[in-house]
Amino acid sequence: MKIKEDGKTQEIKQTRYCLYARKSSESDERQAMSIESQINEMKTLAERENLFIKEIRQESHSAKSSGLRPVFNQLLIDIRAGEFDAILTWAPDRLSRNAGDLGTLVDLMDQGKLQTIRTFSQSFSDNPNEKFLLMILCSQAKLENDNRGINVKRGMKAKCEAGWRPNIAPLGYLNVMSYNRISYVEVDKERAPIIKQIFDRVANKGQSGRTIKMWLDKIGFTTRSGKPLALSKVYKTLKNTYYYGEFEFGGIIYKGNHEPLITKAIFDKAQKQLYVPPKEWNKKLFPFRGLCKCGSCGEWITAEEKYKRYKYGSFKKYVYYHCGRHVDYDCDEPYISEEELINQLVSHIDEIKLDEKALTNQLKEEIERFHSLRGEVLHQEFLAGNLNQFDYPQKIPLDRDTAKEYLLHVLKAGSAEDRIQIMSAIKTKFILHNKQLAIG
Repeated sequence: MKIKEDGKTQEIKQTRYCLYARKSSESDERQAMSIESQINEMKTLAERENLFIKEIRQESHSAKSSGLRPVFNQLLIDIRAGEFDAILTWAPDRLSRNAGDLGTLVDLMDQGKLQTIRTFSQSFSDNPNEKFLLMILCSQAKLENDNRGINVKRGMKAKCEAGWRPNIAPLGYLNVMSYNRISYVEVDKERAPIIKQIFDRVANKGQSGRTIKMWLDKIGFTTRSGKPLALSKVYKTLKNTYYYGEFEFGGIIYKGNHEPLITKAIFDKAQKQLYVPPKEWNKKLFPFRGLCKCGSCGEWITAEEKYKRYKYGSFKKYVYYHCGRHVDYDCDEPYISEEELINQLVSHIDEIKLDEKALTNQLKEEIERFHSLRGEVLHQEFLAGNLNQFDYPQKIPLDRDTAKEYLLHVLKAGSAEDRIQIMSAIKTKFILHNKQLAIG
């Protein structure tokens, strides 16, 4: 800008302001002036006092922590680069509510790169008194911020002690709002009965989380936002103690004042059903899994172990085969024990299609292994003088009848590993319906 003084023209550098407006989206600044209002008020001030606004910048971000506001950080960079000489803003707390950003602003003033910070009611320039006042006002904003956090935590704790969890109620309940705050919780009459059924199905019918998920989708159950309940949310619901009257907040368990939907006994029973012991990979062997399909829904038959514990601490293992229930989760095909399955498989021995070559090769390996072991044992006895010279037995003929006999032997007395190996030689597929094995 050029002016004339004593007949001479002098050029005066005009102060370049950046108008900075900020509004936090957090609840602690609900009463703060909106960004649009801040900009309008500061534009009016600039016109009245003939201030040159080079650029307007705005953002919605909290100023609690330093270095986290991208627009403000860029403003500091531009001031260091000489793009602006001053900042125009509604109040000091729009610039800083933390010590880090405040220190940066004061450093820029000390370096002469930031001439003025102009607010609606005050002006802060590079002199000790005004910088000291700026630091006091921003520090006061930080103090208010810190105290507000402490008060919020204290209020939440008091609400928990009164029996009300200070956040959104889980499915099956509704928050009753008062003055934009959660006042109390009431039962959701639409969804609460379904939540009760979820726990009943798991606790008393042994249904899995996936089965519950399929059932909920089938009946069209949705969350309050109208979306289907995800599988992860099903498990989260089943583990939520809120439904029997307790809740956890801040690592502390509180007794709730809300109406429980279930008893703690039902909740504990459901947890036992949901518990899955750590898997021992490659430890459980089920030789006949994949042998047959379910006669009701066509799903492959799978297997599981059950244990019966006796009075004095011993237990016995049982293996049962049943429908995998992936095609129809309500399939009511009954279980069959491994022992009964073997008996029925043996009854079909003459109808089974065999890979005779593979079976005879397995039998040949068994015979050779037997001869090798027998020879070693008898040779040691002969060397010890306990046995006269001996002859090896003649080789057993490897025909179909012999192969079948070997198959019967392994099915009845073989180990799980032997049975798994022998099943690869069976080419017949079966159907299991009402505990009866039939050729498919």
